[in-house]
Amino acid sequence: MRERLEMEKMKIEMVKEESNTKVQSKSEYFDAAKNIRLVPRFCEKTVDKYFPQFEKIAHNLNWPKPYWTTMLQSVFEGKAAEIYSALPSEKKFRL
Repeated sequence: MRERLEMEKMKIEMVKEESNTKVQSKSEYFDAAKNIRLVPRFCEKTVDKYFPQFEKIAHNLNWPKPYWTTMLQSVFEGKAAEIYSALPSEKKFRL
């Protein structure tokens, strides 16, 4: 009887650990499509103010850094879009 109780207790603990792992993996998920509308509009005339503003928003909303370049390039226009497009692939995604 005692062994059976111990086995049940171990099963319950394993289920708890498994559910905690699932919750963590869901919280680590970042949906760029849902957050893209929060990226500030890009304006070539105010580039010096744009990037600090973007970083502040990204930090405050806890956006993972690997997604920053994707978020930024989605709003680039004019020269910024041309320059970004001309970068080699390995430099496009490195911060």
